[in-house]
Amino acid sequence: MTPQTDTEAVEAANTAFYEAMERGDFEEVSDLWLDDGATPISCVHPGWPVLSGRGEVLRSYALIMANTEYIQFFLTDVKVSLGGDVAVVTCTENILSGGPAEDGAELGPLVGQLVVATNVFRRTSEGWRIWSHHGSPVLTESDEEEDEEPGA
Repeated sequence: MTPQTDTEAVEAANTAFYEAMERGDFEEVSDLWLDDGATPISCVHPGWPVLSGRGEVLRSYALIMANTEYIQFFLTDVKVSLGGDVAVVTCTENILSGGPAEDGAELGPLVGQLVVATNVFRRTSEGWRIWSHHGSPVLTESDEEEDEEPGA
């Protein structure tokens, strides 16, 4: 087995983050965030204010996991940029999620969403850890808007 390049290691850490979210594994999500006691972490979920510090960031993930029955991420356009001990990953999160089931159903209604994300990682003695996450919703035009002719 050949050792991973830094790019491969960052890609693996990024993938592990999304897979832990899909499994609802709060402990693993927590372990993937930087925790050096000195560097504050930050997170912006789509439509949320900036969350700063380990307590606020991890509380947000606990809330999301507690209120999301099902979530699956299909990552596209993944790009890794390295600069020493810092890496930036940009990607599109194609998200399929569902809330709690109602009226005896097995699964709540599923909703699809596109989010563009930037994940900043820092190299630590334990491997690459997330320093910051920023997700922004992708706003798409409706079919009606696309069908309209200019000047109509």
